Amino acid sequence: MPAELTVTAAGFSPVKGTRHLAHDRVELDAQGPVGDRRWCLVDVGARRVLRTVQHPSLIGVVARSVGDALAMTLPSGESVVAAPSLTGETVTCDYWGSSVPLALTEGPHAAMVSGHLGRDVRLAAAPRGGVVFAAPVTIVGTASLRELGVGAARFRATLVVETDEPWVEDTWLGTEVSVGGARVRIGGPIPRCAVIDHHPETGVKDSRLLKALVRQRPVNRAGEPMFGVYAEVVRGGVVEV
Repeated sequence: MPAELTVTAAGFSPVKGTRHLAHDRVELDAQGPVGDRRWCLVDVGARRVLRTVQHPSLIGVVARSVGDALAMTLPSGESVVAAPSLTGETVTCDYWGSSVPLALTEGPHAAMVSGHLGRDVRLAAAPRGGVVFAAPVTIVGTASLRELGVGAARFRATLVVETDEPWVEDTWLGTEVSVGGARVRIGGPIPRCAVIDHHPETGVKDSRLLKALVRQRPVNRAGEPMFGVYAEVVRGGVVEV
């Protein structure tokens, strides 16, 4: 494995579940990309954080941080730019077995997204790493993407790195490597769900990629195919594409 990986793409979203956006530079600290999943959408009655796999139409929502404000745009073109205001209310939700305290907000975002989804949701501020499954950084290799014949956007990876051999990421477990000004420790493989079957901009189901991946890759006990790897940040820094 090389001592340093060349990053060809990077991305995240400030609101969990909304469209994964490309960034020219990403700052990594111990909790992962700064600004990633700072907010989430919550079904307060069910005490549940909305997940993309259950609400794929969220992919059509574009969210961007603009200073202290949050800009959100729907596929219809309706948009809002405002600073979410904390109400002082906290709701504790289960997220993959962890109890996560989320600070509810008020403002125009929730009403707009509720109309888009056809259900009442609230926008909440999440603690760093609070609504992240497993490790905070995900990595996929360009050779593996070429082998599948798909673009990186479907996999919503934090970092896409240059590789020459398909699936070589599988051999990196436990190693440390530099990415830009940061250093990460490679973890285990990432189990994939049906989100990858949905168009990365519209959220419309337009592929049977998950089924194809099952035929090519190892699967876990739940039958989910593995693609890409997790990583922990051991030294923070800026990663530029």
